[in-house]
Amino acid sequence: MAFSKQILVFLVLVGIFNLCNAQGLKLGFYKKTCPTAEAIVKKETASIMAVAPTLAAPILRMHFHDCFVRGCDASILLNSTTNNQAEKDSFPNLSLRGYGSIDRVKSAVEKKCPGVVSCADILALVARDAVSFLNGASWPVPLGRRDGNVSNSTEVLFNLPPPFFNITQLKANFASKGLNAKDLVVLSGGHTIGTSHCSSFTNRLYNFTGVGDSDPSLDSNYVARLKTRCSATDTTTLVEMDPGSFKTFDTEYYTLVAKRRGLFTSDAALLADSETRAYVTSHATPQGSKAFLKDFAKSMVKMGKIGVLTGSQGEIRKTCGFVN
Repeated sequence: MAFSKQILVFLVLVGIFNLCNAQGLKLGFYKKTCPTAEAIVKKETASIMAVAPTLAAPILRMHFHDCFVRGCDASILLNSTTNNQAEKDSFPNLSLRGYGSIDRVKSAVEKKCPGVVSCADILALVARDAVSFLNGASWPVPLGRRDGNVSNSTEVLFNLPPPFFNITQLKANFASKGLNAKDLVVLSGGHTIGTSHCSSFTNRLYNFTGVGDSDPSLDSNYVARLKTRCSATDTTTLVEMDPGSFKTFDTEYYTLVAKRRGLFTSDAALLADSETRAYVTSHATPQGSKAFLKDFAKSMVKMGKIGVLTGSQGEIRKTCGFVN
């Protein structure tokens, strides 16, 4: 009981800390110091998406991975040094793509307003604009984040929820970031775009409990289909997370999860909780699309405020991969 109270107090303190710093963010933050910043980001992002629309998913994922480790401070963008392995080189982040796109956008903004707009804000804006380009959700992005100067690969392992988490672990992980069960199921809907390496889910196909079996919560016909794409040792093949619709931001992800065809254990876990299961089933139809896009926008605004640095905290990096 005492331990549970300690956990509750910790989560409350985390929420208070996040809220206090998040109050330093506001819409139109650069209105006076760099009035064209958001327009530049949108234009550059549109140019990138026009030739590489599949980058939307990894950039959205990059923003998520950034916010869940040290808050939304662009620590995911820092390069490793001789004495330090950075977040981007931690195993869960090795499959991320789009760093060059963020650098391109940052350079364009720097040309107009040197030393004004943070990499953390640019990542948040590019993630929003990339999703919007796929006819997905759009949301207001309060700005004013500052860039952190610490990035440690080990911290990724203790903060990012892995694809094998069950619902209890997922809810606890999200709660530690000030997010609730609805945010969990809504943000999981981001899996409607993008791909995954076979290695993230082959244990569900070949050796779920250590005796050469498959995960009973995964549709058996889907297991058979996935086995034609992924061998037990495949680490390179990419599989669509939302087959047939992985380039469109829609509610098909929930349709798949409801049919027990979500790729990850963490997808299937959404059916193990009454609240998340209800959301999945009610949005597993085209009619649920409008509500989902609205919910996704709200949860992304909330996620974008996790652990932000504001005011005189951190810095405004000149180049996103290096501290000043």
